[in-house]
Amino acid sequence: MLLDLRRANAWWLAAAIAIGTCTFPLRTVRWRVLLRADDGGPLSWALLWQAVAAGFMANNLLPARAGEVTRAYLVQRGRAVRFTTALASIVVERVLDGTALVALLAVGLALPSSPLAAAVGGVPLARIAAWAAGLFGGLLVAALIVALHPGPWLTTLERLFRATLPPGAAARLTGLAENAVAALAALRSPARLAQVLAWSLVLWLVNAASFAACFRAFSLPVPWGGALLLQALVAFGVALPSSPGFFGPFEAVTRVTLGLYGIGADRAVSYAVAYHVGGFVPITLLGLHALSRNELGLRALRHVEAGSP
Repeated sequence: MLLDLRRANAWWLAAAIAIGTCTFPLRTVRWRVLLRADDGGPLSWALLWQAVAAGFMANNLLPARAGEVTRAYLVQRGRAVRFTTALASIVVERVLDGTALVALLAVGLALPSSPLAAAVGGVPLARIAAWAAGLFGGLLVAALIVALHPGPWLTTLERLFRATLPPGAAARLTGLAENAVAALAALRSPARLAQVLAWSLVLWLVNAASFAACFRAFSLPVPWGGALLLQALVAFGVALPSSPGFFGPFEAVTRVTLGLYGIGADRAVSYAVAYHVGGFVPITLLGLHALSRNELGLRALRHVEAGSP
């Protein structure tokens, strides 16, 4: 593995890292379209960028995807959006990410170079794609239904809370539900929905380009469609809370996926480690800087994670 790392083309590896880091500003642009301040106006780009950078840094250094809570906390701390609304918007982001990944995965599997007949963990790729399409397509449709007709859903939840909880708790949960539904406002606007979907595709195409550039760094004979397949399987593989930075699951999924293209385990792991560490460092440093700008430290984020605002 060390020999493969030494032989990697430094320029292509640097390009892969730079391209991958560009996805974080793109996430900020998309989030600004998706999330609005409580008064309906656009949020500060600087505020959202600092929240994105600090959030992904927290995902790298803290367990249980603490970065999602960190992002919502920093936006709330800027007194622009309620915590629940910001957190719900991040959930919507994840649904949009999954939808874009499935769409690009379908493109990758449709290419002649695709190992469509192969299986991952004994499950055919076509079946994985179908399950993911059903899951994220269903979630997006559900979000659209609630966004377009929030009244009946909120009324049903309010009645349920009142019937099962003390008055104070019921009122609090009803308020939280209303705040969460506010995050779906972008889905009610065809123009904003088109923008967030378009930015989602751009974001993941840029991310796929970073995987492809790293293929060149290691001289791996993997076609462009392999980058679409790899990023989708990696994203699905690290979706659940795991170790800080997703070290372990990332490398395991990459090794299995590249194995579908005939890449040996040592070369695949070398590729995975170089790409993962290379992407880990820039956003972690940017996130720590953003955290310092907000006069916070990792200890404060651990407290936020332990008890959300």
